[in-house]
Amino acid sequence: MPPCGLLNLNKPAGMTSRQAVDNVQRLARPAKAGHAGTLDPLAHGVLVVGVGSATRLIEYVQRMPKRYVGTFLLGRQSATEDIEGDVTELPGAPLPTREQIEAAAGRFVGRIEQRPPAFSAVKIRGRPAYKLARQGKPIALEPRPVEIYRIEIKAYRYPELVLEIECGGGTYVRSLGRDLAESLGTAAVMSALERTSIGSLRIEEAINPRELTRDNWLPFLQPALRAVEYLPRVQLSAEEAVRLRNGLTIEMGGEGRGTGECLPPAASPECGELAAIDPAGQLVGILVPGNPGQWRSVRILPTVTHSSTP
Repeated sequence: MPPCGLLNLNKPAGMTSRQAVDNVQRLARPAKAGHAGTLDPLAHGVLVVGVGSATRLIEYVQRMPKRYVGTFLLGRQSATEDIEGDVTELPGAPLPTREQIEAAAGRFVGRIEQRPPAFSAVKIRGRPAYKLARQGKPIALEPRPVEIYRIEIKAYRYPELVLEIECGGGTYVRSLGRDLAESLGTAAVMSALERTSIGSLRIEEAINPRELTRDNWLPFLQPALRAVEYLPRVQLSAEEAVRLRNGLTIEMGGEGRGTGECLPPAASPECGELAAIDPAGQLVGILVPGNPGQWRSVRILPTVTHSSTP
């Protein structure tokens, strides 16, 4: 059977997310590969790549909380909101204290409205905003809701500020630094960014994509089940697994069939989704309520092969 699972990559700075995926694609061919959340070339750290039918689960990986360590230079600004653009220093910029930064950061924890950077992949009339920005065209992106779970100051010596941030999908860390600085009456550019985890996929377990070869990559493939580890699970019989893989519904009655709990913030509302597991412990697919007393699949994975990280 073709390989299926997740690769936890430690993308180096200077490499694009597309280049990292292309490295995997060459090794996994003819299986597909796709990443679950872009990292800018400036950034390094965890980049999760789905391989084979696990690419159907990328949206579930994107729901997982993410952790970053971002470094910012206060009193500076650029069009790209990082040091990749032309950086200018603000004359007479204020020097906020650590206590002032902590107080301001607390106001950004929770569900906030964030305006994405002009130099981003957000689409405007079907075109990425960064392509329009490079042409000098005016960009007006609408704010959108994002979730910030935690902001902690790791180090501060003006102008350098290092923050550890835990947030939901769709958050732009450089824009968070921009808005935090603006709330303090100054500006900021991001000078470095490390993504340290996506869910339980941590940088300590990640592999540099440049170190992968045709001879060694398969043992690093994680089970597809890790993409939905936060969902409540249900154990299927062999017959139920076959029914689901044949596009049929199954009855889900009786006490104790489902296991686990809703685990916010990632779990779907009211535990409306279940991860269905076959007798071999493999993920069969994602189930949602169908007709009364029945469950139907919204994502199905074939019987697959994978290897565990050595």
